[in-house]
Amino acid sequence: MITNPILLIGLVVASSLSPLLTFAHLWQIKEWRIDRLREHMRSEGLMRQFFGITRPLLLLFTTIPLVLSFLSQEQWIAASLIAFTALGLLQTVVRRQPKPIWTQKAISLCVLTLLLTTGTAWAFVDREPLVLPLLPLFIPFFLIIAWQLLAPLDYFLKKRILERAKSLRAAHDDLTVIGITGSVGKTTTKELLAHTLKKEGAVATPAHVNSEMGVAQWLTKTLQSPPKILIVEMGAYAPGEIRLLAEIARPQIGIITFIGSQHIALFGSQEALQNAKAELFEALPASGLALLNVDCDLCAAVKSKAASPVLTVGTGGHNDIEAYDIEETPSGIRFRVGDTTFALPLHGTHNVTNVLLAIAAAEHLGLARKEIATRLSSFAPPAHTFHVDTRSGVTVLDDTHNASAASFRAAIAWAKSQPADKKVLLTPGLIELGEVQDRTHTELGGLARDVFDRVIFLHPRSAAMFERGYGRSVERFSESTQALEAGSLLAAVGRMSHATITRLLP
Repeated sequence: MITNPILLIGLVVASSLSPLLTFAHLWQIKEWRIDRLREHMRSEGLMRQFFGITRPLLLLFTTIPLVLSFLSQEQWIAASLIAFTALGLLQTVVRRQPKPIWTQKAISLCVLTLLLTTGTAWAFVDREPLVLPLLPLFIPFFLIIAWQLLAPLDYFLKKRILERAKSLRAAHDDLTVIGITGSVGKTTTKELLAHTLKKEGAVATPAHVNSEMGVAQWLTKTLQSPPKILIVEMGAYAPGEIRLLAEIARPQIGIITFIGSQHIALFGSQEALQNAKAELFEALPASGLALLNVDCDLCAAVKSKAASPVLTVGTGGHNDIEAYDIEETPSGIRFRVGDTTFALPLHGTHNVTNVLLAIAAAEHLGLARKEIATRLSSFAPPAHTFHVDTRSGVTVLDDTHNASAASFRAAIAWAKSQPADKKVLLTPGLIELGEVQDRTHTELGGLARDVFDRVIFLHPRSAAMFERGYGRSVERFSESTQALEAGSLLAAVGRMSHATITRLLP
């Protein structure tokens, strides 16, 4: 008979806080989408992501005194839960505890999860008390149940927000709306256009806002005092999502920057991904304009999807707008379009097509080419998007906003062109590539073989595949990873914290 059930239930809740914060942080990064969470689990391993390693080992360790009869059942339960709670406190003290951004949704899900955990602990505390130490390990399942319970309310609120945004947009027919999608390059192209058209009253979606809910909420707020031009970044993880975004924003100009293999595991096939990006062109009015990067073969294949006129850009000849004399300089990229030279503090020659798309859209809206060149010369690249600077004597390529196979190749190509004595690659690897994930990492390893002196991976699974192409061992990031020397080059590719990069600086 348990003598102090309230204490044990309190310990269950306390010991559940750390795993709850950790899993909520992860799922929020995946935008609370079950499909993205499922793909992450498939890629990273269900057991490790759900249960971790440390807590099961702690539980095993505290079981030994119980087996040897040094502890009673109640003492063992309390000892296990106290150990879990202490681990969570330690993570907090050393600032290693992940936690979600406290949005209304995150708060609701976490509170409901704790209520479910408390109720379950109450149900078992007298009947099967030995279950109590297992409950903190199953917190991810409680969070998923909470998500399912709140799904009807979430759907209702989402529908109301979307309808409100559609209604407001319909009331402003005089707006010029530019929609931008693509596997990579969306954010850079959006920022290029926003900078170029700033004097014309253009406003663009903020950083990380490219989903239907984010765009709808932003649109609702922005249209309270409508600007002249809206630039809307459009992301998608499944067919139909860009179509929905287009129904909300009703763009007259559509831009597809690039179509690659990013998130292909969620779409199911390359064709499905390609068709999803083409939904933007299909939504354009006949009087609109579709802008297309035809250096990308998959982009060129969707040209026929547009009912509106299509204008192509590229670097390979026979395009409506073509870049020539392309070069990477210490301060950025430089190229020529016709008789106009463009020089931008933006690195990576792969960005030339993004600039061309911005030029094409600005010209369509009435700006002279030379004026566009003047405005772009003062462009400031978005943070963490192929951004190059010097930190503690190390040249850092920060491409941690997002990453794809195409941007990874571009980072390797850029690093190859740089004169640094020692070059280091830091990456978590790529995700959501489905069946091509292993093959892609092996290919990237081959490209990096003669470029980087050191390769440091944040996640072991992708590292193993990368090593096959790289031809030698790569390092696994840890507290003992050696810092770089001044004068080195560090290419940080893929999502990671600022602290991870700083940890490697001299």
